[in-house]
Amino acid sequence: MPKRHPKEFRDDVVAVARRGEAPIAQIAKDFGISDSCLRNWLQAADVEDGKRPGVSAAESAELREAKKRVRLLEQENEVLRRAAAYFAQAHLPKMSYPLVRDLAADGIPVAVTCRVLKLARAPYYRWLAAPVTALELRQAYLANALFDAHVDDPEFGYRLLGDEARDAGHVAADRTIWRICRDGRWWSVFGKKRGKNGKKPGPPAHDDLVERDFTASAPNELWLTDITEHPTAEGKVYLCAIKDVYSNRIVGYSISDRMQARLAVDALRSAVQRRGAVVAGCVVHSDRGSQFRSRKFLRELTHHGLIGSMGQVASAGDNAAMESFFSLLQKNVLDRRRWTTRTELRLAIITWIERTYHRRRRQTRLGRLTPIEYETIMTTQVALAA
Repeated sequence: MPKRHPKEFRDDVVAVARRGEAPIAQIAKDFGISDSCLRNWLQAADVEDGKRPGVSAAESAELREAKKRVRLLEQENEVLRRAAAYFAQAHLPKMSYPLVRDLAADGIPVAVTCRVLKLARAPYYRWLAAPVTALELRQAYLANALFDAHVDDPEFGYRLLGDEARDAGHVAADRTIWRICRDGRWWSVFGKKRGKNGKKPGPPAHDDLVERDFTASAPNELWLTDITEHPTAEGKVYLCAIKDVYSNRIVGYSISDRMQARLAVDALRSAVQRRGAVVAGCVVHSDRGSQFRSRKFLRELTHHGLIGSMGQVASAGDNAAMESFFSLLQKNVLDRRRWTTRTELRLAIITWIERTYHRRRRQTRLGRLTPIEYETIMTTQVALAA
């Protein structure tokens, strides 16, 4: 194989040959290369400069890079296709490492598969060296012993099944035995029936100070709050709103794509900031949702001197005035059409609250006034009387 010459050397030889001061053969001889080599260099230089048709080095490199990207995309698509088919099989364990191994046998690099499936390579190679760990093997033998004991005595709970397994020579903690029995659904035939989700409502963080008396003689005396949700094509949108019972005005709200304690905290901060006046002593009434029982929300109440209040479990009437607002929102905005994006629905909710509900929708309880008109008129009368 002929030796490769530095690019700078090739460029210098081509420049000398283009000057035409000597024949090609003489220049090639002077620089210690063959005539054909110099002619090839001149031809390549003409292609690079656009003087002759052909594929330049830059275009060739770009073509190679494009082919490399295409090949990588094909591999990634194959990984996704095989992964979808693999995990769709119900009888297989939900393990990704066997899929990585099968794809590697078919020529797809492990690095590509792990990147697409978001797996670390080091644990995969450890698994490849020892597909079944000693711990998994011990727990498999333990599970067999527990299953045999369950078949012999179906009335035994997990503790008695654990005693039988320990008598057979297996050592394990009660928690491990409970987990294996739970995964295998090896329950005692005398066990209690389990509910649909096993969840119980949490204890109330406050007493019910409202008792369905949704009246207030002054602003910032009683606030109601709750959370509603509505789907879009991008996912659900959650709204936490706070209503002042005095004027039915929505004094604070927060919209998010996740129903967390932060949603209720942001709505409360918005209400305090909007009212501006001293809100200490105001009663904030809600249901027993976990967001309103969270430590973050309770700390926010204490920080602003607000008083918490909670209704009973599964009793919509305990917060009926807030539910009526959400019913209006449902009919006038949420259910009017299908929403494509979260931003689209968010803007529609905000527009309806601020423009229609606050400033256009007259309410019988307010003397056929809107919430903004009612607050403005009543605040002016109170100021004149003082």
